[in-house]
Amino acid sequence: MAANQTSLPPGAPPLLPRAEGLYCPAGDFFVDPVRPVARALITHGHGDHARAGHGAVLATPETLDIMAIRYGADFAGTRQAAGTGWTTLGDARVRFVPAGHILGSAQIVIETGGRRIVAAGDFKRGSDPTCADFEPVACDIFISEATFGLPVFRHPSPQHEIAKLLGSLSANPDRAHLVGAYALGKAQRVIRLLRDAGHDAPIYLHGAMARLCDYYVARGVTLGPLLPATGDGPRDRFAGQVILGPPASFGTPWARRFPDPVVAFASGWMGVRQRVRQRGVELPLVISDHSDWPELTATIADVAAEEIWVTHGREEALVRWCTLNGQAARPLHLVGYEDEPE
Repeated sequence: MAANQTSLPPGAPPLLPRAEGLYCPAGDFFVDPVRPVARALITHGHGDHARAGHGAVLATPETLDIMAIRYGADFAGTRQAAGTGWTTLGDARVRFVPAGHILGSAQIVIETGGRRIVAAGDFKRGSDPTCADFEPVACDIFISEATFGLPVFRHPSPQHEIAKLLGSLSANPDRAHLVGAYALGKAQRVIRLLRDAGHDAPIYLHGAMARLCDYYVARGVTLGPLLPATGDGPRDRFAGQVILGPPASFGTPWARRFPDPVVAFASGWMGVRQRVRQRGVELPLVISDHSDWPELTATIADVAAEEIWVTHGREEALVRWCTLNGQAARPLHLVGYEDEPE
């Protein structure tokens, strides 16, 4: 697909799994490395993909900003913002294409040795007003995540899940609704879904979410009125209100300030009953920023790649599906990419 741009031996793999992550010999860089490296290309700002300490980082402007918010301005030796076109790195060239996961998330398209590889990072399909939509890119090798890579995972529409939250607000006007949501991406998406469904009341935030929400607003994502969920004032002012907090905050004194809360959690994992019970969730909201099984398999068809590499998640099931459908595929077995509390 791509013009020949490398002097690597014929048949040499364009990317190599290493302890640090996926390595491109032609460009001398790593994709989403889990250890500090000299040159890193980062797909998005979640902590299992974007880590501090690299010598140089190339990422979208939003991902660089998010890394600075989370890790401080000196998170890397040098940083470079990816534009919309190609960047040449050694004997490879790369470009960043929207992945639809969170604000600034990107697939990294790599061309080297006459082949095109797409490292998709984490991605979802469908429209999300808090980030750019996923764009399929035809390629020779497609590297797919498999977070929800089992046929049982078929997510309902996010609008359906938000309607459940609004219905509970209406039915329980004397109870606060404490919604657990990952601070980067999920919290902003839940807020926007509420706004688009007509909920215009102030939404209260745990302090850990404020800077990222402010950044989304600065990038043009409308979130409506947001207030800090502090302990000042009477407890009953939270009755009938939505409060967003990181799931880890639910076991802290912060969460005990709310009157008889309805505990909700927005995550693709809320489709698994055992996880709902383990977390003591009264109102599970199956809202995911990852593709479910139908979206994963549809994406494989859309990109029409000769080979599929599968990473971080339920690798074997997706590889098996590819094999049964005549598609060459293999698992990468990369270490260090955890199930996000998404």
